[in-house]
Amino acid sequence: MAIGWILKCISGPRLYRVYKTDTFQGKIYEANCLEGYSDNIIRSLGYALSFAWSLGALASPLIAYFLYRKGIVGSLDVVFYLSGLAKVVVIVWVGTLCLRGIGRCANTDYLKFLAALEKAQNDRAALKIYDGDFDAWPVDFTWSDVVSSKDKPRVTTEPSASSARGQGLLDFVRDLPLRVVGFLCIHSFGRSMMYPGAVKLFQAAVGPMLLEGRAKLMEQHRATRYKLATRDGNFIDSVFVDRRNNNLPQGKTLVLCCEGNAGFYEVGIMATPVDAQYSVLGWNHPGFAGSTGVPFPAQEQNAVDVVMQFAIHKLKFKPEDIIVYSWSIGAYTASWCAMNYPDIKGLILDATFDDVVPLAASKMPTTIRGIVERTVADYFNLNNAEQANKYTGPILMYRRTNDEVISTDINNRLGSNRANDLLTKVLRHRFPKVICEDTAWVLREWLSGDRSHQKILYEEQHVDDAECERLLQKAVQDGDTYPMQLGAGMPFDQRAQLLLYLAKRHMFDFNSTHCVPLPVAKFQEPWDIRKVGSARAALEDSVPSSSSESDFCQIDRDMCEAGER
Repeated sequence: MAIGWILKCISGPRLYRVYKTDTFQGKIYEANCLEGYSDNIIRSLGYALSFAWSLGALASPLIAYFLYRKGIVGSLDVVFYLSGLAKVVVIVWVGTLCLRGIGRCANTDYLKFLAALEKAQNDRAALKIYDGDFDAWPVDFTWSDVVSSKDKPRVTTEPSASSARGQGLLDFVRDLPLRVVGFLCIHSFGRSMMYPGAVKLFQAAVGPMLLEGRAKLMEQHRATRYKLATRDGNFIDSVFVDRRNNNLPQGKTLVLCCEGNAGFYEVGIMATPVDAQYSVLGWNHPGFAGSTGVPFPAQEQNAVDVVMQFAIHKLKFKPEDIIVYSWSIGAYTASWCAMNYPDIKGLILDATFDDVVPLAASKMPTTIRGIVERTVADYFNLNNAEQANKYTGPILMYRRTNDEVISTDINNRLGSNRANDLLTKVLRHRFPKVICEDTAWVLREWLSGDRSHQKILYEEQHVDDAECERLLQKAVQDGDTYPMQLGAGMPFDQRAQLLLYLAKRHMFDFNSTHCVPLPVAKFQEPWDIRKVGSARAALEDSVPSSSSESDFCQIDRDMCEAGER
C-alpha cells in the first residue's frame, strides 16, 4: 500500500491551490523543500526541451544543411554523443521525479488531494475544492453523451477560393512550392502568431494570473469547473457560474463566452457578464491552459460544439436562453455556433473582423502578401461575416474606435477598422433593398466618424425612430424574413433613414483600444427585430424622453455629451 501511494505521488498531477469553503479559509498549496526544488528542476527541464524542440523544428533546414556541410550526418560520434546526453537527461528526470514523490508523501494536503482524485469518478464534490493539473481530472461530459449530436448535420460555409480551386496536374505542380512554404510557416511560427495563447512559454508567463483568476471565479462567484471531451479527442477546460437562483431576470440567461487569441476564461471577457449578474459559461481554446489540442478551425468548431451541447443537455439551458458573446478572434467560434444553433437568443461580436485574410495580409510586408493570403486562407479561413450571415437571430457588434489590432491602416484606425466591413456585409445580406448602390455611401459616412459625427448625420437625414420601427414591425408582421424585401420601392430618403437606424441598432462604438475590457454598463443584449415594438416600449420606460435624440445617446451618452461640448 505504501509503495502504491509513493508511485501515485511520483506520477501524480501538480496541486496549486485549495479553495476557500464555508469551513476552510483557502490557501495556495505550499510544497515542502524536497518537492519544491525537485519540481523546479522538472519544470526547467520541460521548458528547455520544449524550447529546443520548437527551435529545432523551426531551424531544421539550417541545422541539416550545417551538419551536411560539416560531413557529420550519420556520424557515429554524433550518435554516441546524443545518446549519452539523452541518458543524462533521463537519469536526472527520473531521479527528480522520485525525489518529488517522496516530498509529496510527507505533505498531508497533497495526500488529501490524491484521495479526492481517487474518489472523483463517483464523487466530484471533494475534488472541487482543489486546483491542480487539469489533465488528471475525470471527464464530466463528452460529445457522445447526447445521441442526437452524433447525427446532427452541421451548417458550413463555402471553402476558401484557394481550397476550392481545381487540382489538375498543372495546378498541383504550380501550387506545390507555395503549399510547402505555407505548411512550413504555419506549423513553425504561423500558428503561434495567430494563437499566441497556445504557446507554452506564454502560458507559463501568465500562469500566476490564471491561477488567481480561477480562484476568484471559484471563491467569489461559486463557479464550477468542468472537463468536456470533444469528438476529435480533445479535452476542453470550462467553467460555469450559475445565477439562476439569484432572483434577477438576467440570471436565467446564459452567456457563453468565446475568448480572443491570447485570452483565457480566467482573465478574459467572462468578467463583464459575470459582473452583470448573468449566468456565464466560459471555456478555453484547444491548447490553451487546461484544454488540449491545437486551435485549428476544425478543432475550434468541435470545441465550441461540445460546450454548447453541454450547456443545453447538462446545464439544462434552452437555446433561446443562450447568448453567445465573443471578443476578437473568438468571433469565429461564436459565429460558427450561431450558424449551427440558430435558435439562440443572440450573438454579440466585440472588437472583431469580417475575414481574417485581409487583416493578416495588412500586417505583413507587401512582398509576401500573396503567400500570406494563400496560407491563411488554406489553414485559418476565419470567415466571420459568412458565418454570421447564416444566422437569422439578433446580432450586436461593438466597435473599438481606437482599435490598433483589427485596423488595416494605423493612420486611419476608425476608417480601416474591419468591424466596418463586418457590419456592412451583415446589413447588406439582411436588408439588400435598403443598402443599395445609391445608399451605400450613407453607411460609409456613418462608419467614418465617431458618435458625435454619427449624431450629426442622423439629424441631417431626419431619422425618425418611431417611423423606422413602424416599418420594421409591419415587415415582420407580414412575414418578411432575412434577406428581407423591406425597402423595395421606397424613395432614397426613407431607405437612408432606415439604414442609419439599422446601423445604430446593430453596432455600438466604444472609445477604447483593442484590449480594454468592455465595461459592465455598456454590456447589453442584442436588439431583436422580432420584438421591435416591445423594445420601444421598454426604452420609453427607462429613458426620460422617447425622442430619437435621447434614444440615440442611451448607450454612449457620455461620448455624445463630450462631442457636444
